[in-house]
Amino acid sequence: MARLTLPRLDVPRLGLASFRRRILFRMVFLLLAIATAALAVVLLQDEKDRSYRNYQQNFRKTQAEVMARLRHPAGLLALLNPGVSGAVTPLRPWVLPYAALDFDDQNKAQQAVEMAGCSVRYTDGSAVCAAVGNNAYSGGYIYLVGSFRAGDLIAREPTDLDVESVHRARIRLDMRGTTTAWVAPFERQSLRGEPLVRGRLTGFVEDGDPTLADARPVRDFRGFLWQSATCSAGGELPDCLRRVFYSIRLPVEAFRQALYAQPRPEWPPADLDRIRVHVQMLAPGNVPPLFDSNASDAIPPPSLEDLSQALLPGETLTITRQDSKGAPLVLKGREDNAARSSPLILQLIDRLPVANRPPPLEAIEVITTPVASFDVRLSGDARGIDRGLGVIATRMSWYVAAMLGAIGLAWLVIEVGLIRRITVLTRRAAAVSHNMQKDAPGDARIGQLDVSDLRGSDELGILAGSLSDLLQRVKDDQQREQLRAQRERDTLQAVGHEILSPLQSLMVLHPDAGDPAHRYVQRMQQAVRVLYGQASPSEALEAAQLELAPLDLDAFLREVADNAHFAGLADVRYASGEQPVMVRADAFSLEDVVTHILRNADRHRSPGTPITLSLETSDTHATVGIHNAGAAIEETRLERIFDYGVSDAATDEATERRGQGLFVARTYLAKMGGTVRARNVEGGVRFDITLPRAAA
Repeated sequence: MARLTLPRLDVPRLGLASFRRRILFRMVFLLLAIATAALAVVLLQDEKDRSYRNYQQNFRKTQAEVMARLRHPAGLLALLNPGVSGAVTPLRPWVLPYAALDFDDQNKAQQAVEMAGCSVRYTDGSAVCAAVGNNAYSGGYIYLVGSFRAGDLIAREPTDLDVESVHRARIRLDMRGTTTAWVAPFERQSLRGEPLVRGRLTGFVEDGDPTLADARPVRDFRGFLWQSATCSAGGELPDCLRRVFYSIRLPVEAFRQALYAQPRPEWPPADLDRIRVHVQMLAPGNVPPLFDSNASDAIPPPSLEDLSQALLPGETLTITRQDSKGAPLVLKGREDNAARSSPLILQLIDRLPVANRPPPLEAIEVITTPVASFDVRLSGDARGIDRGLGVIATRMSWYVAAMLGAIGLAWLVIEVGLIRRITVLTRRAAAVSHNMQKDAPGDARIGQLDVSDLRGSDELGILAGSLSDLLQRVKDDQQREQLRAQRERDTLQAVGHEILSPLQSLMVLHPDAGDPAHRYVQRMQQAVRVLYGQASPSEALEAAQLELAPLDLDAFLREVADNAHFAGLADVRYASGEQPVMVRADAFSLEDVVTHILRNADRHRSPGTPITLSLETSDTHATVGIHNAGAAIEETRLERIFDYGVSDAATDEATERRGQGLFVARTYLAKMGGTVRARNVEGGVRFDITLPRAAA
């Protein structure tokens, strides 16, 4: 099989209008990236300007907050105990901002301890504060104030000698190389049955004997205990746990002796931070303590270091004792030391313009305590704001970079995976359109449009693949059609030339116009002239010119029925009418139409049944009916049987049927202004040929 060679496409030069959407698309991504970076810079500048504007106001707020906290009893406690650090337990006495405690009054003792904030707290809700007064002449005592939870308290009766059968406190004091231990059983002072239990803790020096046979109470040991009347964690009295508050004053002989020494005693003692106190609250019997101050879950009270949380970046707090005892305490505003600032971002922040750059600020105040006076200096530097912003901006820069990277990746994926492929497809489609507009034969305009290289698994790839397959099929079909048309043209020309000569001789042999053979020879000559020199039968039929003239349709049908046996069509019946029915038609072409339909009816009629012709008229049209008994036509094929090439048998060497007889009938009738249709009727099939009637 010969293959046609299609010319290459002429690719036109596309104007700017063809690229404006791609340019717009790229500009949108570029502007989006610029806007993202600009937004980050603008937000950073706005944050810097706002931070600078609020700098002085925030500095004053910090100053007020720090001074208020230092003047509060909890702050005074921290100032009086600057060196307290390290492990929380065993307990070390704190210097209270009070000369002494009203330890025998529950409300006063509890309020003083809570305001001072000296309590060491535990996860079970227990608490204890070990402290001394800030005035040596108020007595050399250590105060123990705290609380714990316990059930119904069992008190010691005056005659009881065994302290292990009652609730009791055990206290141990380690000081200057000596250890003193006390045991203090609970003695009820409230009446039995009262919801609020109160009593005292009578102190005895512990010598290892569980009985108090020879023991004498310590005169200056004082302790009091109060138990709440309500359950602390639900339940019913008296079996539920209730809050127990205690207040104890321990006599310290070393402190008392120092009062009478010369010169005036130093207070607080220099070795106060080396004193250790251990407190246990015990239930009757040999059971675990209800409270142990040496428990591992102890939480220390607030200290001066906690003030650094109130300082802003760039602010420094310096606390100096006026009597020059101890080193100054320096606290700086919190900075995210774990985060690192990018030098480039710090340079960017430094160059960002602001309306006003505040100068360094400083404030000095004096805090007076019963023990000493302290100079408190608060200073601020705006550069700390830049460092803080640098840390935040460095952290946020990763998000900005991620956004820019996402924008760039999205652009790259769309550009490479979609836009460039669309560009290639657009150029090739434009080349096809450009070549189709040229004045050239059809094969020269088609060209070589190949989009197979754009195939892929995505939407565009599937579209390009489908288009490539479709174009290939079109090219193959066009090549086959051109070859077939050329072959048919050559065949028809050869056959027409060979047939016309014998037909000319037959006309000489049958010169009489009344001879049926003469009529059939004329029909054959007309058919050959129609097909001769055309590319295909369908083209020849479409181009055929018919000579329309008045025709008596009744006489025409009678003659067709009478001469049908000459065409091999037996038993064709027609009942002639009494009056002529005039139509405008080409007699030869109309005879071809009827003959093709008769041949089709003859092939499908039941053996031994006739083919019946009928004629019906109206004012405007005449209808010829051709009926045969036999199998019905499928409903889906009633219209398709008139298409070219549709047949009930494949075209091969053994058959002459090419599926063009009914196509010829419809084509000729259309040229004569008529129609033809097929329909299934009871017992067979009927073809209706409708022609317009000629004027009388």
